[in-house]
Amino acid sequence: MTRFVALALAISVFGAPFASAESPKLVYTKFFKGSKPEFVSITVERSGQTIYKEAPNDENPLQFQITDTEARELFDLAEKLDHFKRPLESGLKVAHMGIKTFRFEDGAAASETKFNYSEDADARALGDWFERIAETEQHYIDLDRTAHFDKLGVNQVLLQIQLTYDRKRLVAPQQFLPLLDRVGNNESYMHLARARASALAEAFRKNQPGSAPPAGIEEKAQK
Repeated sequence: MTRFVALALAISVFGAPFASAESPKLVYTKFFKGSKPEFVSITVERSGQTIYKEAPNDENPLQFQITDTEARELFDLAEKLDHFKRPLESGLKVAHMGIKTFRFEDGAAASETKFNYSEDADARALGDWFERIAETEQHYIDLDRTAHFDKLGVNQVLLQIQLTYDRKRLVAPQQFLPLLDRVGNNESYMHLARARASALAEAFRKNQPGSAPPAGIEEKAQK
């Protein structure tokens, strides 16, 4: 029997021997009726590949990459929480803040927990990570919308992005670069918006995600 025939037989019987297993992933969902948006879903793979949705059946989700360090921090928090195999709800009588779900998937295995409010420090840290991602992607959606349909509103959105970046809450800022370059290089936008977009793009290119922007970003926007 030739090596080719033997390999073909092995694949037909046992499946492709080199097929990679599905990457572990974390899935966060939040439903809060009356909020904007009411629904959020964030999926993070071990590789850092991240998907953001604002509807369960969203066929065009936002996709971007977080760093290896950030992905490792998220998965380390999930491990500290036993991959969500135990309850996280505090049981305290607190205001309703939306039903949140942490889910861990690793191939066919999956575990999840739902809660409104948790006193667990690791759960709160993980929840804040996902809130930062959601806040970032909502900025991205706002900038994309205003850049296309409301040029006078672009500068205000850019200011909100800058404030979020200053507070070190902007995740994967490099995803904004195509939009920032579009605004900064197009004279149909206000001068202030173009200057702010260019200053932010320069800061994002020079700095790692989550680090503080260089001094002078506001001064550059005002020139």
